[in-house]
Amino acid sequence: MIDEQNDQTEKRRGSFWRELPILLGVAILVAVLVRAFVLQTFYIPSPSMEHTLNVLDRVLVNKLVYDFRDPHRGEIVVFKAPTDWQSGNEGEDFIKRIIGVGGDHVVCCDPQKRLMVNGRSLDEPYIYRDADGTQDPAADEDFDITVPAGRLWVMGDHRSASGDSLEHYQQTQDVNEATVKKDAVVGRAFVIFWPVSRATWLTVPKGFDSIPNPAPTG
Repeated sequence: MIDEQNDQTEKRRGSFWRELPILLGVAILVAVLVRAFVLQTFYIPSPSMEHTLNVLDRVLVNKLVYDFRDPHRGEIVVFKAPTDWQSGNEGEDFIKRIIGVGGDHVVCCDPQKRLMVNGRSLDEPYIYRDADGTQDPAADEDFDITVPAGRLWVMGDHRSASGDSLEHYQQTQDVNEATVKKDAVVGRAFVIFWPVSRATWLTVPKGFDSIPNPAPTG
């Protein structure tokens, strides 16, 4: 009886070692598929989103969400940068906040120096403040644009350190050059997971709740 038990134990051990490469292969395949189609981690290389996102923060990006719906105002997205935005690294990824979607009328500024979207002032408490508490302006130059269909007007939370839609509009006066194709969006950043001391969900700020949809044209 004891010998039979030992024999069964050895068979189970042998079976485990034979199956281990298969299990590892399946685990690697699942990880590759998840990274390719569902979730991906990104690190923050620049101060353009401070202090919502700090340099070397790591975020988790949902790559699947926009297969089912369009990007929304206020969401933080990772996107493939337009060629003219890139610093020489082909296929460079950027991370910014969506301020306007296709059809939105975005203006700087109201009497309180806030951006206006579709005629409604936008409160932006997330905009960068320095050590003295001085907040960046919502924009450093007046502008008045309508976001083309299928494109996004994106800005960094650290406005004075962000190469974003406003900067490229100032350079070109071309709203198409200044906006990002909706199809270029990789996914939505929805959580900071590293460092642990800064772990938090990246939700849409309440100020966007009051922004109306653009008026129909035609």
